[in-house]
Amino acid sequence: MSLGEIIRRRREEIGLTQDQVAGQAGISKPYLSNIETGKAKNPPTDAVLLALERALKFDDFALRKLAHLARTPMDVRQEHELLEAEVHKLRGVIRELISGPRKASGALDLDAMTKTLEWQSNIKGISAGVAVPIINKVAAGYPHHFTDLDYPPSVADEYIRCPDLHDPQAFAAHVVGDSMEPVYHEGDIVIFSPNTPARDADDCFVRFEGDGGTTFKRLYQDNEQTVRLQPLNNRYPAEIYPREKINGLWPAAFKIERLRR
Repeated sequence: MSLGEIIRRRREEIGLTQDQVAGQAGISKPYLSNIETGKAKNPPTDAVLLALERALKFDDFALRKLAHLARTPMDVRQEHELLEAEVHKLRGVIRELISGPRKASGALDLDAMTKTLEWQSNIKGISAGVAVPIINKVAAGYPHHFTDLDYPPSVADEYIRCPDLHDPQAFAAHVVGDSMEPVYHEGDIVIFSPNTPARDADDCFVRFEGDGGTTFKRLYQDNEQTVRLQPLNNRYPAEIYPREKINGLWPAAFKIERLRR
């Protein structure tokens, strides 16, 4: 969610109009509207963000921190977030040590502690995840195709964090259409892993040779000459393609589903 969306949602939650917030923050209503919609030519200054924090009853420095992070280069921000995750992990280890099992003498039982850390805690699972670029909207409708804008890794207008994903070429796309229902719905975000080999019955982002069109379908490799791309919605028929017509089969690794539609 962008800074402007956060500001707009908070304003609506506490029942204030743009006129009221703009007046309290000492800015014009059109400028506040541009901030909320992301149309402001320049990002708000710290003074404006401080005034908005007070008008909208945010915690001190909440909006300014988000704005500072947004201005930070992606590689620096990712390193910062990974360091934060490591600190969080170490704090978990310390908590485990402080409250860990003790021997009769009162000394820490290191053997039992090791088992606790390995089997009972979630410390190993803590991860900031990788920043995955959202390249475009993937067509799950039929037979509409589109291109993915040829974004190189880590260069996109929008990103999403994904834990436990180790493919540097991973990318995400919004689902459009209904041909992959009921498993995938319009608005869901699917994360694909190009460095993971596609298997039979994988749901794949497919790129076609020639026009570079793409689609999102379930893959069936019935023989060595052709592949079958199967919609999950039985209203749509399968498509059969010669293998040489396809130059990319990238399986879905994660799905982020909107629970309230």
